[in-house]
Amino acid sequence: MNLILRVLLVSLGVLYRPRLKPTDISHLRLRVWPHDLDFNLHMTNSRYFAIMDLGRLDLILRAGIWRLMHKHRLAAVLGASVVRYRRALKPFEPFTLQTRLLGWDEAWVYLEQTMHGREGLACIAIQRAGFIRNGKLTPPSELALGPPQPLPAWVADWNKVEGVFATTAGSSEYV
Repeated sequence: MNLILRVLLVSLGVLYRPRLKPTDISHLRLRVWPHDLDFNLHMTNSRYFAIMDLGRLDLILRAGIWRLMHKHRLAAVLGASVVRYRRALKPFEPFTLQTRLLGWDEAWVYLEQTMHGREGLACIAIQRAGFIRNGKLTPPSELALGPPQPLPAWVADWNKVEGVFATTAGSSEYV
C-alpha cells in the first residue's frame, strides 16, 4: 500500500515526460523514505524489488507497450531475477533507477535495472520478464517488438543457469 503514491506519480509522469522507444533507458529519480528502511536503517532488500517494478512500469507506459498489452489482453510478469547489492541506500538519500531492455527471445524479454545513489552504484538486477494471456506465455513478437534480439553473452549464460535451476528446483537431488 505504501508504494501506491509512487505508482500514481510514475503513471501521471507519463503525461509530462518524453516518450521512449522500447530500447531507450528509463530514468526515475527517487528518494529513500522512512517506510523503505529495515532495522539497519538502510533500504530493505525487498524494497529494491518493489521499486524496480516502478522502473518497468515507467518503461512500459512511456514506450507505449501498455497499449499493445491492453489490445492483446496481456499482463506483464517477472519470470526470474538476480540482484547484486553493492552499497546501501541511506535514509532520505536521493537515487536514480535506470531500466533498460537488453533484448528478447521467442518467449522472454530481458531487462537490466540499476540504482545509483550518492556514492555510485547501489545495486544491479537482471530480469527475465514475459507477457501472459489466459495463464500462458505470449511471445514478445506479438507486442511488435520485432524478431528476437541477440542477448549479450553474459545474459545468455545467466539464462542457461536459470533454465537449469527452474527444472531442478525442489528436486530431492539437491535436498
